[in-house]
Parts: sequence; structure tokens; C-alpha cells
Amino acid sequence: MKKRLAILGSTGSVGTQALGVVDAHPDLFSVEILSAHNNAALLTEQAIKYKPNAVVVTNEQQYEQVKQALSATDVKVFGGAKALCDVVQWESVDMVLAAIVGFAGLHSTLAAIDAGKQVAIANKETLVVAGEIVMQKAREKNILPLPVDSEHSALFQCLVGERADSVDKVILTASGGPFLGKKPNFLVNVKKDHALQHPNWSMGAKITIDSATLMNKGLEMIEAKWLFELENDQIDVVIHPQSIIHSLVQFKDGSLKAQLGLPDMKLPIQYALTFPQRLTNDFKRFDFRDFGKFTFEQPDYKTFRNLALAKEAMYKGGNATCILNAANEIVVHAFLQNKVGFLEMNDIIEQALGDIAFIEHPSLEALEQTDAETRKLTERLVKNSQLYS
Repeated sequence: MKKRLAILGSTGSVGTQALGVVDAHPDLFSVEILSAHNNAALLTEQAIKYKPNAVVVTNEQQYEQVKQALSATDVKVFGGAKALCDVVQWESVDMVLAAIVGFAGLHSTLAAIDAGKQVAIANKETLVVAGEIVMQKAREKNILPLPVDSEHSALFQCLVGERADSVDKVILTASGGPFLGKKPNFLVNVKKDHALQHPNWSMGAKITIDSATLMNKGLEMIEAKWLFELENDQIDVVIHPQSIIHSLVQFKDGSLKAQLGLPDMKLPIQYALTFPQRLTNDFKRFDFRDFGKFTFEQPDYKTFRNLALAKEAMYKGGNATCILNAANEIVVHAFLQNKVGFLEMNDIIEQALGDIAFIEHPSLEALEQTDAETRKLTERLVKNSQLYS
């Protein structure tokens, strides 16, 4: 039987590449649910091509446009975030790919887990914000969330067949982004067009900016903590500009295991969708003859302060990582609109972490309140920026 997929965030980078995997293996997959927030035109195109049971447009202002466009088809059309939480629980869904960017992906992921669905997580913010709650729910439902991020997929692959108590630490690799080696006197003048030019990966705008600031690696540290049940001091980061080694696990006997491959998100997406199988594909293969050397260096925590802030939030715990994520989402959006400077993003996130009340053991409702309060505060701080217009 084909695996029936709900692809949440189907118009984004991960979602569109996941549909490419479906195209390559039409005998293995069918598309049951597609969802988008704003991109009604592409969602409509996808619905016509893949003929899902239903589509959900979470921006309700786009609902009528999608409904009209699909009126001649049998595709059901729903609007709003609640509808997304409902459809992922349908019996006709076998697996949910959670690829919605940001806090917005939390509730639908929890709804899928609550219904006992297999979940592939590409939305790192879900675990950054509420990792303890999400993983506790997954344990209750006897579900193993499958990571889609290339770094966490690499760790997962290295850990298959290993005992959890044999792990000394995990090492997440980072390319360093487009500004590797740059100092504040350079970064103060960086604009979005330069920051969006990642040297190795092709990704959506938000994650590309996060990679440029190294916030993405900080968020991945927090995600790894919850996915693999690690202590804070078991998680390390190293800069690896070639982006061939996607992450490593060091074991208590001193040995290291690493997963290598060309920087192509289709591989970890396919691995998550087909686990525990490995399927043949036509992806370009890595060849050692194309690389003269691999290099590694320590991150510059002083210059790229977002990585340090994320690490501090991870150690602090509670709702600190929720504050971090909400503030980051707002400042990245503002940076992409040329309303804050590159280095100002660090300053605003740090202020939000200091100003929002800390809660050591937050409930889901407390996290929702923290997220809302942080966004309001951060928006006010953005308006104080010299670039705001």
C-alpha cells in the first residue's frame, strides 16, 4: 500500500522538495493533505497535480481564492489553523511531514502526534519552543519523530543501532554561512541581498538568514537536545565550510561516526519519508576527488552572538527558548524588510530575553502567552531601530 502523506507547508522549500521525492516514487506515496499559509497560487497548482483529499490554507483571507480555483475538482478546501489540526488526524493520513516555518507549526504537529501519526519534523521551531511537551506526547503515543533537518538526520543515521548510554556527545556542523570570518565592522553594513546568498545550501529566506547569523545552528542545538534526549553539555558545534560532513556522534570509547553527502535536502527528506528503507535515487553522488580537503574551526561566539544567545537559552530552559524563537522570527522578518540592521537582530533578541518574564516549567498555554508577549515587545523594539520606516 502507498504511504498517504500530509505535507504541511507544501509550498515552501522542504515541502516542494518532498513532492519531488513523491514524483520519483509514485508507487510508494500518495498525497492526502497539502497546506500553505499565503501561497494560494502554488497550493492550487499542487492540488491540481497531486489531487489530494484536501488542502488547507491557514491564512483565511486566501480561502475563497483557493476554493474558487479548485471548485471544478474533488479536492476539499479548508481555511484556518484549526482546520489543519483537524485534517492531520484523519484516518486516511499515514504520515505527516511538518514543514511549516516557525511557531505556527507547533499545534498541527502536536495534533498529528496526539492522533498517533508518524511525524517527520522539518519544523525545528516546534522543538525549540516546546520540545519537552512534544517529546513527552510522542513517548505517550509510542511515536519516534523522524528528523528532516540535514544535521539531525545525520545524527539519527549515526545513532541507528547504538545504545543511548554509549553516546559521549554529538557535534553539529555549520557551514559558517556567507559571512564566515567576518567581524562586526563588516557585518554592521550587511543587507538582506548579501545575507540571502548562502554558499552551499538552497533554502527559504528565513532559514537562510538564520544561517547567516548562526541562529540556525543555535536552534538546531536545542532541537537535538530534545530529539535525542541529550544533556546540554553533550551538544557541540563546529564550523565545517564544505558542508559535506553533516554531523557527527562521538561515543564513550572515543570513536566518531559521521554522515557525509553533498548538501542536498532531498536526501534527508527521502530518508525520513522512507525510513527504515534506503531507496535508490538519481541524486548527484559525492566524490572525494572533487574535494582537496575538509576543514574545521570553532564558531566565533563573540561576533555571531545569536549562537551564544541560543546556547544560553538552552541551558536556562523553561520558556527562554520560546522567547528566543519568537524574538528571532520577528527580527528576521524585519531584517528582510530592511527595518533592522544585521547586528541589531542580536541586540533585540538579547533585550527580549532579559525583559520577558522567565517561567521554569511552562505549560503549553504559558508558552503561547510567552510567544505572544515576546512578539509584541520585539515589534516595539524593531520600531525603535534607526532603519525602521
